[in-house]
Amino acid sequence: METQEDSIWNSLQQEARKAGSSERLLGAYLEETVLGQRSFDAALSYTLAPKLRDEILPSITLRDLFLEILESEKGLRDSVRIDLQAVKDRDPAAGGYLSPFLFFKGFQALSAYRFAHYLWYEDRKTLALYLQSLISKVFGVDIHPAATIGHGILIDHATGVVIGETAVVGNNVSLLHGVTLGGTGKERGDRHPKVGDGVLIAAGAKVLGNIKIGEGAKIGAGSVVVRNVKAHCTVVGVPAKNIGACKEATPALGMNQGIGSKDIAGFDPSI
Repeated sequence: METQEDSIWNSLQQEARKAGSSERLLGAYLEETVLGQRSFDAALSYTLAPKLRDEILPSITLRDLFLEILESEKGLRDSVRIDLQAVKDRDPAAGGYLSPFLFFKGFQALSAYRFAHYLWYEDRKTLALYLQSLISKVFGVDIHPAATIGHGILIDHATGVVIGETAVVGNNVSLLHGVTLGGTGKERGDRHPKVGDGVLIAAGAKVLGNIKIGEGAKIGAGSVVVRNVKAHCTVVGVPAKNIGACKEATPALGMNQGIGSKDIAGFDPSI
């Protein structure tokens, strides 16, 4: 019986074979990253390491580190696969598993964060922070390794995403580019947002402070949220205001960033 883990790996290889046959210039690259690897975990490690390498941590060192972590942590192995499935299911640009696996920096930055997060809680904090700096430089995504992030996460486009040290993000959450889960100043301690399951946070939204975003909420593009948001509500604006219940039980899955005409005064959908 084929497991989900096997299914994703088999599909990834099939897509790589098809891509290699249609684009010969990438044949060697696809062989190195996917087709020549023994497992999903080996392929992920091999793909990420060259992107993040520098003069201090060469590719082979990172590859061995990532693979060692994956082989020892089933929860992490499961999370990266569920994340990849989320990208395939929610992002119409994905077209399968191969493109996000090889090219989408949201998936790659999130996967690399998961390694840094593991290192942080193994009391290898300096290495975790060094890895965070590499992720930020390479992918333009800054996630503190101490942040807690669930599975089934889509970070779409990803440029400019910032997630602070004490932030907590639930399962099946979707974030778009320019989203900040940050603090409000120089306060210390628990100072970042707590985001519930199924939340959609649209492009450019800023969620600031130790506040709670309830399960199934929707945060409109460009909003600035500084107060708690109730579950299954939609908030928009600067500062963000509640404009009513979200029609979708899990807006992160639908990825519908639109706001109904009845919710915006003066909006005429016919124009």
